[in-house]
Formats: sequence, C-alpha cells, structure tokens
Amino acid sequence: MARTSVKELLGLDPKLQEIEIDGWVKTFRSNRFIALNDGSTLNNIQCVVNFEDFDENIIKSISSGAAIKVKGTLVESQGRGQSVEIQVTDLFIHGTADPETYPIQPKKHSFEFLREKAHLRVRTNTFAAVMRLRSALAYAVHTYFQKNGFYYMHAPIITGSDAEGAGEMFRVTTLDPKNPPLNDEGEVNYKEDFFGKETNLTVSGQLEAEAYAMGLGKVYTFGPTFRAENSNTSRHLAEFWMIEPEMAFYDLDDNMDLAEDFIKDVLQYILDNCQDDLKFLEQRLLDEEKVKPQAERSAMALIEKLKFVVDNNFKRVSYTEAIEILKNSKPNKKKKFEYPINEWGTDLQSEHERFLVEKHFKCPVILFDYPAKIKAFYMRLNEDGKTVRAMDVLFPGIGEIVGGSQREERLEVLKQKMTELSIEEEELWWYLDLRKFGTAVHSGFGLGFERLVQFATGMGNIRDVIPFPRTPQNAAF
Repeated sequence: MARTSVKELLGLDPKLQEIEIDGWVKTFRSNRFIALNDGSTLNNIQCVVNFEDFDENIIKSISSGAAIKVKGTLVESQGRGQSVEIQVTDLFIHGTADPETYPIQPKKHSFEFLREKAHLRVRTNTFAAVMRLRSALAYAVHTYFQKNGFYYMHAPIITGSDAEGAGEMFRVTTLDPKNPPLNDEGEVNYKEDFFGKETNLTVSGQLEAEAYAMGLGKVYTFGPTFRAENSNTSRHLAEFWMIEPEMAFYDLDDNMDLAEDFIKDVLQYILDNCQDDLKFLEQRLLDEEKVKPQAERSAMALIEKLKFVVDNNFKRVSYTEAIEILKNSKPNKKKKFEYPINEWGTDLQSEHERFLVEKHFKCPVILFDYPAKIKAFYMRLNEDGKTVRAMDVLFPGIGEIVGGSQREERLEVLKQKMTELSIEEEELWWYLDLRKFGTAVHSGFGLGFERLVQFATGMGNIRDVIPFPRTPQNAAF
C-alpha cells in the first residue's frame, strides 16, 4: 500500500478508501482519538481507535511523541475542525516516548526552554511552521535566480581574506595550539600550517562571487558564513546563511531594481503557498501582542506586513536626504532616539531606519549614496569624493535587511582606498587583477537569510529561525 502524507490525506475526498500513514502522536484522548502529524502540514489528522480491537499493551504505548503507523479507512469526520478522519484497523508502534521524560508535551513551552531542546523543538507547531517557511523561502530564492539567468556559485568556506574588514573571524588551523611553530620574530609561523598561511572561516562569499560574475555575467552564492562576534543579542548568530548575487554590467540603479524585485518575488511565493503556516504564526503573534502595552504593539499583523512589502514600491532616498529628515524629526528634536542624529556622516541605527520606513515614508525604503567612511573599501567612490554607491534596503519592524553597492571597478581608485585602510595589495592581488583584465561596471548585494526568515515568520529572536543556532558559549547540538 502506498504511504500517504497527512497533508495529502486532508485534501482527499473520503470514499472509504484504505490508507496507511506514519507519524508522531500529538495527543491521545480518551484512549480513542489520536491526533497524528508527520511534519507535512500544520494540521493533524484524527485517527479513531476502537479500544476493544487492540491489545491493551499497544494502547498503553501510545502517548505524545510516540512514532506510529496507522492503517485504516478514510471517512468523513464526525467531529469539528477537520473534514476527514481515519477509522483505524491496524496499529504499529515504531517507537514509544516515555510520558514522564518526553519534554515536548501538549502545552505551551517558552522559546528559551525549547532552545535547550533544539533537537526536538521542530515537533512543536511553531517551529514546524517556521522551518517549513524557511524551506519554502530557500526554494523561492533558488527559483528566482535560476529563472532570471543567474548561475549558482559555491564560494569557499575557508578563506585568507576578510571581505568586510571586520576582523571578527574564526581561525582555521591544524597547528598544535600548545606548541605552535614560531618564526624568527617569535610569532606563530603560519607558513607551516596546512594552507601555508593564516586562514579563517568566511564572513562573505562576495569577493569570490565578483570574480565569477566577471566571467559568467550573473551569479549568486547561498551558503553558510561565520562571524566570531561575541554578541548575545536577538539579532546575531555566529553561523548564518547569506544570499549574495553579483552582476557584471549592473550599476547602482540596476542593483536596487534587482533587490526590490527579488524580495517581492520570494515573499509573494510564501504568500501564495504557505497560508496555513502564516496564519498560524500570525495568530501566535496576535495572542502575544494582547499582553503587551499598547505602545509596544506592532502596527501591522504578519500577513499584512508581508503584503505591505510586496504591494508597495520601495522609496529611494539618498543618505543625505535621510539625515535631514531624521535631524528635523520629532523623535530627534525631543531626544527620543537612543542615538541622536546631529551631523552628516553618522552611521544609522535600527531605530532611525525603522522611523523612515514606518513613520515617515510608510513604505519600504532604499537608502543610497552613503558616506565613504562608514562603508567598505570595495564600494564605488562617487564623483564628490566623499560618498560611495552603496545601498541598503529597509523594512518595517527590522530596519536594514539588504546591504549592497556598485563595486569599485577602477584599479587606481581601489588601490588608493586599500592603502588608506591598510589593506595589503598582496593579500588581494587576484581581486585587483579583475580591474586589470576586462574591468567593467558591476554590482551586488547581500541578504542574511535568517533575517529574511525572521521577517517572514514574525519570530522575535534570530536563534529561533535556524535549526541549530550557533552563538557564544553554545554549540550543543
């Protein structure tokens, strides 16, 4: 007999057909009603057991968390909340779950508790919904780029360069930590290391993607990246996934067009295909909001927020114009901002970005032409000599979600910027080569995938949108 998923069964017309299904028991009521779920959908299917038809030991083995096989007849449901149910004719216990020790009981658990049970938390409705949405978003990302002529490029995870200039990287080495080889200056001699030089886990695949864009035209990376930042906030992870497209012959306007179209497309995909999970997560958020003070409640429900992004044109505003808006805003004048805006050149914080999106323009915003001093070395210098062709996409409730730029394609200008920032030319000789051999205007951007999943699911902590979060002092699974 062909195995069927719960999702498929719930969509069938009951015609007394014989079916077989495997799953985990959510609840078992009155020794008669099993709520069964296999992860394919938010909804459970009810399995009705006639107690007298089964051995008492089998019935005692059925509890929350147990894995079972059910055979039976699909019939029209007599209960409320579902259209079909299974009249059980045969039961098989794959694996029991001791009700005294099984941690995921049918009750409300705190997210802090569930992070300690990360290997089991996907069995809760909330985390199952989040992870199905994460999977759908990943599919939508690849689909968008593939249908738009991009080539998927695997950037190296081990690298000798620091694309961001942050210096917060995880070292990769095979040297003996207790007795490393030393050079004549008494420093660790990385020439004797596996790669013959100091290497780290990557913070970005951008530089390598640029190289491939200058041969394939349009490429994207979508892979893990790492930051050794000792931060325990709800917005930071030590291991996360980055989406980074790079495009030859694209200027800043092309880059902004692509970012807007891409974001709208992937969010529209989940609006079209994940309504059950979105509605469940929206209701969870609405229930949470009820206990918050009025001033702390979100202005928009989850699905409304997604449609707000999909249905609105993104407002494009220069950094200089944004600074003037913020300087003259009521929160700034009344000293309501935690970080006051006093002068041009200030690095914007999340509170400023959210004000622009939620209060001033009331639509997603793309800021562009940032001060060179607060942006990375590879961003193209404007003719004014003080701003670069950078752009950030700002969202409601989250602030910056995308950061990108037109890349500096002029060899001498790039070398001058590297000199000013003490970046050794020998370390990035190959990156400079791209400007020597067939250089051209090119652009790209980066989007932290977990930040996108967090926005799409409404989860408050980024640790709850990745299967096994890696954070300071935490690599338990």
